[in-house]
Amino acid sequence: MRSKFDEQLRQLNSEMIIMSNMIEKAIQEAIEALFSQNVEKAKQIMEEDELVDREQKKIENICFQLLIQQQPVAKDLRNITAAMKMVTDMERIGDQAADISELTVMMGDTPFLLKSDNIKKMATETILMLIHAVEAYVEGDMEKAKEVIEHDDIVDDLFLKVKSDLIEVMKYKTDFEEQAADLLMVNKYLERIGDHATNIAEWVIFSLDKRPEDNNVSQN
Repeated sequence: MRSKFDEQLRQLNSEMIIMSNMIEKAIQEAIEALFSQNVEKAKQIMEEDELVDREQKKIENICFQLLIQQQPVAKDLRNITAAMKMVTDMERIGDQAADISELTVMMGDTPFLLKSDNIKKMATETILMLIHAVEAYVEGDMEKAKEVIEHDDIVDDLFLKVKSDLIEVMKYKTDFEEQAADLLMVNKYLERIGDHATNIAEWVIFSLDKRPEDNNVSQN
């Protein structure tokens, strides 16, 4: 009985990695499409968001099967619950990548006249947070999860800097006002991705937190 349960848990971990890779790729390509003004690529990212939704449903189905068929003990129950919560945040990260791509389509081929280094850096930092958060779950690494939460301060600092710079542009350089407003939305989407990665890390900590009842119940 336990061997079957462990096999299903391994499948759950594998699917979590697959979904993580999907949304990591979506974020990277969304930012690349934005700054290369690749409208066709942006449209493709929007269409592929449906694949992320399907993967979410697949993972949720595995979780439901584990809950219904295997009668998990307290520790396993927290692990499964955390996975279900995590995929919700992962799906929303996919949505943010699609939202960035939608802005790319709206902006079309308007030349970028504003500096974008900090926005690109934000994207890099949020992707790192996501990767490490999912790794922490799969590896059972609480310290790595805590590091992800601390790393969000870097993203928040970049968010505030970009926001301040763009508002300054909107006040005093009206020719760039529309582009600044669009990049302000990108900035907000990336900040939300960092928040979702933080949520994932917090659920990892929840799943790994040892409690007295973990030693009192055994799996059949």
